Amino acid sequence: MWRWRRVGQELQWPLRERLLLPPGWGPRAGAAAAASLPSASPSPGGLYEALAESAPVHWAESGLVALQAGTGLPWWLSIVCAGAVLRTGLTLPLAAHQGHVLAKLENLQPEIENLAKRLRYEVSIRGKQLGWSEKVARFHFRKNLGRIVSELYVRDNCHPFKASLLMWIQIPVWVFVSIALRNFSVGAADSEVLAVQEQLSTGGTLWFTDLTVPDSTWILPVSLGLLNLLIVEIFALRKLELSRFQKYATNFIRGLSVLMVPIAATVPSSMALYWLSSSFMGLSHNLLLRSPTFRRLCRIPRTKSDSDTPYRDIVSAFYTKYFLKK
Repeated sequence: MWRWRRVGQELQWPLRERLLLPPGWGPRAGAAAAASLPSASPSPGGLYEALAESAPVHWAESGLVALQAGTGLPWWLSIVCAGAVLRTGLTLPLAAHQGHVLAKLENLQPEIENLAKRLRYEVSIRGKQLGWSEKVARFHFRKNLGRIVSELYVRDNCHPFKASLLMWIQIPVWVFVSIALRNFSVGAADSEVLAVQEQLSTGGTLWFTDLTVPDSTWILPVSLGLLNLLIVEIFALRKLELSRFQKYATNFIRGLSVLMVPIAATVPSSMALYWLSSSFMGLSHNLLLRSPTFRRLCRIPRTKSDSDTPYRDIVSAFYTKYFLKK
């Protein structure tokens, strides 16, 4: 009994023998083995390093270097051109496709509403015949309406998920290019990256001559925030009366636009400049997609909410909302 009252190795070794652990496996060996095991969850820094060394980021780096070398433009203008090329060549066609899907969905709403009224009547009659409760009748109505709507989406090839394709491509591309610019700005052991960092340090213009450091004047970050807010407001002006969800979503994006200002003030100016040029092209494309001529060119179906004078309507709605408020 005295043997089992002691602590330390006098207690450990009998347990080792009973568990048939390998020879030499003691407290110190166990601690050393535990310390040698990999961490169960990687740290955020490790995840970022893995992303910074990923293939898409290296592709973005190669593309930026090729664009600058091929055009011979200064780095600040090459970054602006990169944002314009990506927005125009990649996301503009996707935005036009999104407009095509959304227009079909809008034109489909009257048919869905009529079918929903007819289905509600049929479910009500059937429920009275079979003695359904209100809860059961509501379940059958929603189930059948969902099936009918899905069939309409297939018929017109306008499933709402297709409208989100732009987001799933635009955001990753934006992230990869941003990280590529950050890799260039902070430098690395690679000689090519160090050479680009030296070029970026003198490749700016006006007040941001060094693209590897943040914009101390905050002109780029504030301009970015104002531009993003303008995009949000123009979108909100499409319908003066927004639903509750649309109001929440709009306010969330407003807050995100404001939050981007201090974030842009802490990153290298090359990243802030890319974000600004990308947002500017996004605003330009949003306005372009309002044009009736461009929509016809893209074969976007005409909807009830379309206007022949969209830009005049935007100015009028903006003036009414912000200058004629009581």
